[in-house]
Amino acid sequence: MSKMTTDVNSLETLRGYVHERLCRHENLVPEQFGLEVTPLTRKGALCGLQFSLRGPRSVRLGAVWAADHNQLYLYDARGERFHKETLSAQFDIQLEAA
Repeated sequence: MSKMTTDVNSLETLRGYVHERLCRHENLVPEQFGLEVTPLTRKGALCGLQFSLRGPRSVRLGAVWAADHNQLYLYDARGERFHKETLSAQFDIQLEAA
């Protein structure tokens, strides 16, 4: 499991980055598999995002972005975390998610 810092400065950039990383990890063609984004809330406030990618043969990959720590966690098809990184730029998902 690696830990590094990545330059992501918007929700759209984060979405593209997560999609590319998950597809690359399982050798999937990004154009063939979509990425679902689900907001995560705590006490009614948006606190992060959950990303899900469904591949062939019931393969399911995931990622979670925790806004309070500005960290991204990537999970493989077995549900095991294979990557953790801190995003360098903090951005407001309250405004962008609306």
